Amino acid sequence: MALVLGLCPTWSAAAQDEAIAIIVPMTPPSIQFDLLTLRDIFLKRIAIDRRGHGIIPLNLPPDHRLRRAFSLALLGEAPQDLQDYWNQRYFHGVSPPYVVNSQEAMVRFVAKTPGAIGYVAPCDVDDRVKEVALIPIPQGMHGLIHELCNASATGATEKH
Repeated sequence: MALVLGLCPTWSAAAQDEAIAIIVPMTPPSIQFDLLTLRDIFLKRIAIDRRGHGIIPLNLPPDHRLRRAFSLALLGEAPQDLQDYWNQRYFHGVSPPYVVNSQEAMVRFVAKTPGAIGYVAPCDVDDRVKEVALIPIPQGMHGLIHELCNASATGATEKH
């Protein structure tokens, strides 16, 4: 079972339908999967795990609704609001996380890449990857996970 992060003790199991799943390869990086560590990984302040292996954070495209939800929930800012941060980091030799085009591409990349870490709707987690944490959807975005999962179940293409 995944660790549920950033939640009050009364968060119900039903609310897990409104969470973002953090995924890693079946052999995960040697790190703690708490909110502060995850934030530092996706801001590329942490680049190696405790064993000295590289950590590779991934993002969906900036206009993808799940990316927006993830960015607001974990980083506290929308993707476009982080542009100045990444411009400053770039001048110190740090580029933003790799971007993959879809949740399926996220699962495939994470499954095949040691040290990779990404996020998807919980319904897109399968036996190729390991879910290590759940991050609640920000206020005002409820229904997003249900919508993405319904589209996935019907075989509809992912909408940004």
